[in-house]
Amino acid sequence: MSASPLSPADLDRVAARFRVLAEPARLQVLQCLRPGPQYVSAIMDATGLRQANLSKHLGTLHAHGLVGRQRSGRFVHYAIADPAVLALCDLMCRQVIDQPAARPRPRVNARRAGRRPPALSTPLRTGWSGK
Repeated sequence: MSASPLSPADLDRVAARFRVLAEPARLQVLQCLRPGPQYVSAIMDATGLRQANLSKHLGTLHAHGLVGRQRSGRFVHYAIADPAVLALCDLMCRQVIDQPAARPRPRVNARRAGRRPPALSTPLRTGWSGK
């Protein structure tokens, strides 16, 4: 990441890309494309997704520049267009595998419990250094 802060527009673009990757079916499609280009029928077989649903996900991945497509007669095959997405997925997958599953913490409504939330001992940091 660059040393200078990102503009709000750039942060919006980063968030949009994370939203694209937040869908498990799209991650499954990317995993299927890791070895190389695949025809839609092969992706359907590997993922178990129906054609209409798969087409929607492939369209989203293509629109955000993560996969490319090429027509060969009446068939279309897809491939990873941005190898950086695989590096990002590898990073997150290692984190998930290396760290135990986080247990959801019980939610407690402080007002119902008859007490106020504790004051923060240190102020919240705003911004993100990217380091």
